[in-house]
Amino acid sequence: FAHGSNDVANAIGPVAAVVSIVGSAGEVAAKSATPIWILLLGGVGIVIGVATYGHKVIATVGSGISELTPSRGFAATLAAAATVVVASGTGLPISTTHTLVGAVIGVGLARGIGALNIGVIQTIFLSWIITLPAGAILSILFFFFFKGAFS
Repeated sequence: FAHGSNDVANAIGPVAAVVSIVGSAGEVAAKSATPIWILLLGGVGIVIGVATYGHKVIATVGSGISELTPSRGFAATLAAAATVVVASGTGLPISTTHTLVGAVIGVGLARGIGALNIGVIQTIFLSWIITLPAGAILSILFFFFFKGAFS
């Protein structure tokens, strides 16, 4: 439920905006309805992503950060889901994965700093630092590419 309330919305937001603009002959509306087919497309995309690359993230979060027992895993999952649902309810676009990583770090810290794999956590944090500007730079490049291609 939490993934659907957050991740699909984050993934299809730009697609819904483009469809709305194209459907209204180039006019940008303050608000527009999201067609159900776009929601379904987002859901299918997330399922395909989980099926193809999800195992890598599952392995890192499930055993790379800290040793998870069923009770620790449940506590982390419940904390992450509650955080995502509250954020989605307030309209905050957050990362489900980042939230879960934080929750797993939290249950690891409950056992002490020694229970955490600091090397894995550093790699995750570095990836967060790199991906934000990488996404910004790529969006600029794609914008100018499409602007040139369709102008």
